[in-house]
Amino acid sequence: MNYVQRITLFSSLVIFLFSGTLAAEDMTHIVTGGETIYSLSRFYGVSADDLMRVNNITDPSRLFIGRRLVIPAADEVSALPASVIGSGVTLFDYRAVRGDTLYGIARAYEISLQALLEMNRFSSDYVLKAGDVIKVPGGTAVQASLPSGWIYTLRWPVAPKDISYMTGQMGVIVEGEQLESVRSITAGNVISAGPWRKFGRVVIVEASGGYYYVYGGCEAITVNVGDRVTSGMELGRLGINSVSVKPQLFFMVFRNDTPLDPASAPRS
Repeated sequence: MNYVQRITLFSSLVIFLFSGTLAAEDMTHIVTGGETIYSLSRFYGVSADDLMRVNNITDPSRLFIGRRLVIPAADEVSALPASVIGSGVTLFDYRAVRGDTLYGIARAYEISLQALLEMNRFSSDYVLKAGDVIKVPGGTAVQASLPSGWIYTLRWPVAPKDISYMTGQMGVIVEGEQLESVRSITAGNVISAGPWRKFGRVVIVEASGGYYYVYGGCEAITVNVGDRVTSGMELGRLGINSVSVKPQLFFMVFRNDTPLDPASAPRS
């Protein structure tokens, strides 16, 4: 990757990360190959009509690679079936991971399978896929608890006491111990190390294959830009999230400028 490509990519990551932490209506997405209005609407949990409206798109087939789209905030009320509108139920986003089923999620959130199907306007034979964003009751607007236990068996930058997905982004929040070592899960080169708004101190490691690993929420950083790191090497020390008042790591993975589920990202 040449210098110009790297700067362009890094700028895209900055835009994506900052947009995801400000307001939902400010989120942006840069179109890559194979993406459509309908695939993006499912990915972000918004309607295709709303996505087209806010971006002044009249023909969904004319979506070009490199175009920057504004991702509107998902409407948590108008998308509900009549049976739950006005019922006092508050819904939040949950992003399905490998091994999830609608039945399992319904049990985890203590609702019936039929109610979950109605909330999301799913047919009775709908097959849930990893990455699907669905509405669930309760939780918090920032993160939704994961009902699947297998994810804790993976290797994470800190020893996970709790893991949750960030709403609107393919990133996770890993709760650990204050001042615990934050360790790289891959070999690579440090391309950024310093404070980022709302993420505390952040380290970005570029790994082979076009992967970028983002480690946010550090109280202190122990590497410098340009350093070569190995898998398991300390990048910094975990800090306290000023909002939750817990020691939490914001962990995201990108391939080029496309966000990936950190649970499925390569570990070396």
